[in-house]
Amino acid sequence: MSTLTDQHREPPVLSVAQLTTLIKDVLEGTFPAVWVSGELSDVSRPRSGHVYFTLKDAEAQIRGVVWRNTASRLPFQLEDGAQVVCAGSLDVYPPRGSYQLVVREIEPRGIGSLLLALRQLQQRLTNEGLFAPEHKKTLPRFPKRIAFVTSPTGAAIRDFLEVLRRRWRGVDVLVVPTRVQGEGAAGEIARAITAANRVRPAPDVIVVGRGGGSVEDLWCFNDEVVVRAIFASEIPVISAIGHEIDVTLSDLVADTRALTPSEAAELVAPSGDELRALLVTYQQRLASLLRSHAESARVRLEALANRRAMRQPTDRLRELARRIDDLELRANRAILTNQSRARERLTLIAERLESLSPLSVMGRGYSVTHAAIDGRLITDASAVSQGERIVTRLAHGRLTSRVEAIEIDI
Repeated sequence: MSTLTDQHREPPVLSVAQLTTLIKDVLEGTFPAVWVSGELSDVSRPRSGHVYFTLKDAEAQIRGVVWRNTASRLPFQLEDGAQVVCAGSLDVYPPRGSYQLVVREIEPRGIGSLLLALRQLQQRLTNEGLFAPEHKKTLPRFPKRIAFVTSPTGAAIRDFLEVLRRRWRGVDVLVVPTRVQGEGAAGEIARAITAANRVRPAPDVIVVGRGGGSVEDLWCFNDEVVVRAIFASEIPVISAIGHEIDVTLSDLVADTRALTPSEAAELVAPSGDELRALLVTYQQRLASLLRSHAESARVRLEALANRRAMRQPTDRLRELARRIDDLELRANRAILTNQSRARERLTLIAERLESLSPLSVMGRGYSVTHAAIDGRLITDASAVSQGERIVTRLAHGRLTSRVEAIEIDI
């Protein structure tokens, strides 16, 4: 039986922290795992690597977070306006008195998680340049060794070998076995491509392919690890994934795309029949060209044979001999003429020199006088003194005399 005192007892007073702890225990204990759908908004990605967002619908909203280790594994980017389904648990943050949804899994609604992830991966790899035409390598014209990355028990290798045997037999095919669908297939395909690049002697071309299948069966060829392995290959790669409508990322990054493994065999090796026909054509063109050259040479040879020099070769020699004789006579005449003219010029010069010679002047009665002591030339009577000895040179001989008298003309 309650008493009056019990009826008027006050309820316990909780602190904010105590109340928040009670709420935290109730929420986290009641909702350890929930699936929530809604629209993303206010998506932010701080440098920490965590992703924060608001998940809302027409009537309510809740804050959400994807921790960094989970965000790094998401196959697509979270964007404002995207409709998603989140799996996670509720978490209360006491310092703010708020709660949020801690997301462990998230996938888009509408176009599907795979297609959205594929679209975003394709855009990212396109921005990196993996699909650019300038990175495409040219296929060899006559390969001697081909590596085929595929399932050894599938129809792809059988179809490929059948067409290859029909077209071209001078080639070895190395099958690099791998799974081509299912969990873990992408990693095996990438490792097989890397292994094919290490084989020695190295293959001339690598074919990566399988037979047809559903989108899900072919999905491993959209995996980033496979795309990067094809891009990193130093050997040209043909993608032959056995589908014509859907294009995988492996098709985009490969150097050449084949719609089927059979078409890959047609692209990688020439047709023996076509090559033989081409050789026959070349043979006919070569024979025709040789005949044409032979006929042209025969015509030129006949023209040379009909020339006078070929018919009477000594005539040319005789003609040259006559020309040499004529030139010799002309040269001799020219030499004689030049000698005669030179003698005439020499005679004239000698006569002119003789007329200018002092000896010639003295022959006409002139003489040259100089002092007997120092040999100075005397041209003036004032240059000598009375009694001085002088020497006079005549045309024939010399006279030595002494000055008796000096007369100077005024």
